[in-house]
Amino acid sequence: MDNLNSPVAIVLAAGKGTRMESELPKVLCEANGTALVQYVVEALRKSGVKRIVLVVGYRADLVRTQFENDADIEFAEQTEQLGTGHAVMVCRAQLEEHEGPVVVVTGDSPMLQVDSLKNLLGEFDQGDPAAVLGTLLHENPAGLGRIIRDPQGAFVGIVEEKDANDEQRLVNEVNMSTYVFDCQRLLKSLDLLTNSNKQNEYYITDVPGIMLQDGLDVRALPVLKPIEALSVNTVADLKLVEQALSENSEG
Repeated sequence: MDNLNSPVAIVLAAGKGTRMESELPKVLCEANGTALVQYVVEALRKSGVKRIVLVVGYRADLVRTQFENDADIEFAEQTEQLGTGHAVMVCRAQLEEHEGPVVVVTGDSPMLQVDSLKNLLGEFDQGDPAAVLGTLLHENPAGLGRIIRDPQGAFVGIVEEKDANDEQRLVNEVNMSTYVFDCQRLLKSLDLLTNSNKQNEYYITDVPGIMLQDGLDVRALPVLKPIEALSVNTVADLKLVEQALSENSEG
């Protein structure tokens, strides 16, 4: 693949992380001596991603400094945090010429697995999907967006827990904010994204639904591993991640 078709990644890394008891951007908080976002970047590289766009915001200068010597990393600045969809919107300049897949992940997910990314990219190469969502079969899905399928098993949408009915809450397949999009279809869908919700924010989780309404092929692939559910929002989460990283390296 040439660079116009090889995978590009967007890493959402703009947040402060108010519950981390640190003045650092959350993605620069360290687990076992390495910044959280560094684990994400390494997994993307090992999966075949050639260009990585970090969306920076809070104390952006620190994140830029962390990667100033990395030729494969670019930056897009989200001066206002207006949601995950808005974070991808600010990358438009980096994406306009791209013709291949775009991987979208969060920078606070240090347990992201190379095999999972390769599986999603492999699925993207089968047929002509507009999007492939990485999902997880979770023993305790409480608090997470549920993956809804039709009777034939095809993906029909993501329902956040607060919006789910009793039947939907029983679903244990959950969205994990790990996506592969067709770049040009993603850009078109972002143009249709609205912030008509209680938070007045633009959500990337709305993009698959927009694509489905446009008659496009959107797939949900339950290939993520339970360990990938360990993202970091609190100091307690960080301790769990450090333990998991230690166990992984020993294994």
